[in-house]
Amino acid sequence: MDFLRDVLAFLANNLFNEVAILIGLIALVGLMLQKKPVEDVVAGTLRAVIGIYILLIGTDVFIGGLVAFQTIVSSAFGLEPPAATSTMADFLGAHGGTIALVITVAFLVHVLAVRLFNTRYVYLTGHQIFWISVIVTAAYVQMFGVLDQWALVLVCGLVVAAYLTLQPLYIAPMMRKVIGSDDWGYGHTSSAACYIAGKVGPAVGDREQDDTEKLQLPRQLSFFKDVNVSTALVIGIITLVAMAFADSAVLAEQAATYDPDINPWVWGIVSALRFAAGIAVLLFGVRMFLAEIVPAFKGISEKLIPGARPALDVPTVFPFAPTAVMLGFLASTVVFLVLMGVFAAAGWFVLVPPMIMLFFPGGGAGVFGNAFGGWKGAIVGGAVNGLFLAIGQALTWNMLSDTAPELATLADPDWYILAWLIMGVSAIFTGGDPAAMVWAATGVLMVVAAVWLWVLKRKGFEKPLEVQAEPAPAEAEAGR
Repeated sequence: MDFLRDVLAFLANNLFNEVAILIGLIALVGLMLQKKPVEDVVAGTLRAVIGIYILLIGTDVFIGGLVAFQTIVSSAFGLEPPAATSTMADFLGAHGGTIALVITVAFLVHVLAVRLFNTRYVYLTGHQIFWISVIVTAAYVQMFGVLDQWALVLVCGLVVAAYLTLQPLYIAPMMRKVIGSDDWGYGHTSSAACYIAGKVGPAVGDREQDDTEKLQLPRQLSFFKDVNVSTALVIGIITLVAMAFADSAVLAEQAATYDPDINPWVWGIVSALRFAAGIAVLLFGVRMFLAEIVPAFKGISEKLIPGARPALDVPTVFPFAPTAVMLGFLASTVVFLVLMGVFAAAGWFVLVPPMIMLFFPGGGAGVFGNAFGGWKGAIVGGAVNGLFLAIGQALTWNMLSDTAPELATLADPDWYILAWLIMGVSAIFTGGDPAAMVWAATGVLMVVAAVWLWVLKRKGFEKPLEVQAEPAPAEAEAGR
């Protein structure tokens, strides 16, 4: 048993938690199954891995700016995050080994489910598999206390596997509309906000008339059509305005992390420019990575899992509507900040602005909203994400008070839904033997998942749809 535990932990820590290695192995296997020449196998595998690292480098650049901006906004509003009696560091210290096992078990069960039930999409967003496993484990421990490790691994692994299998499937028709093809699926925990954006989009706008990438602007404002320029300008203005209300000591501390000798106001401008540069690098990495993983995955689709497609991270939709990404992010941020002020004034809860979650899920929801409702849909999508994060944070902090309440401030929309579902069902089965109650609650969740799968398959969600292929933006085409 110890040997099995060590193997599963090794796979979790060195494969599923290292997305570039996972993608590289997928590309390698796919190309080999297609019997490509050695030079094509080597080149394709390395380009896929390098594309992921370029994406991660770009992400690191602008995430640094987002974290600093989060600190500045909190200072400007005079907010302190709520205190926690139990911390996520404590939780990971106690259950880190269990979570590693959950990751591996969940992925293996997920791949088996895709093969047996023909659900098409193999979830390859490695870091999200980690976070989903953390939130599911935290919810179970919160409800049932300390359980036998293998019992906890199995129940959490089943729930995570069900999510990995169903999430890309239910949003697949919308994803095909977004990218104009069936080349890959959407594998990210922002799917709830994206789905709502796609449903509401047609009610507020018309993609044909209001597409963010085809907006007609006055000549004096035409520079806004360059996403790099508009990003730097908009983020720069927002940062400088926030800095005007923040504590000078906080500004100096943040600036010193970049250069101890730089003036804080110059640092604010530099941060906005670096943010825009980071997004440009990220988009380049996305295009390079997609150009390799999509054709390489055909080998797996043809030989191992018939008809399978990779389900990939949220940045893979960004090149299709980069302006919608910014609109979604801004709408998400504005809605969250407004609710942060409302909650503080009413004395309900001290919200912490989660800038990374406002950007990635907000940008993704913006792209989905634009695909169905143009720029108005993009704004609605971002607003939906802001609502999710504010309300979810306020509700979930205390729900996870004995495990890892900070997860509430780090969450994407789907995290909240998973936690609420698990804890809502588990509440029915409290009071008895925890070992029996945890399996009873998991059984109900598996029935719910099975019914949902049956409904989706009845509607043909696992089958490729006839989509009117739309040419990718010139920006996306350049890297293909």
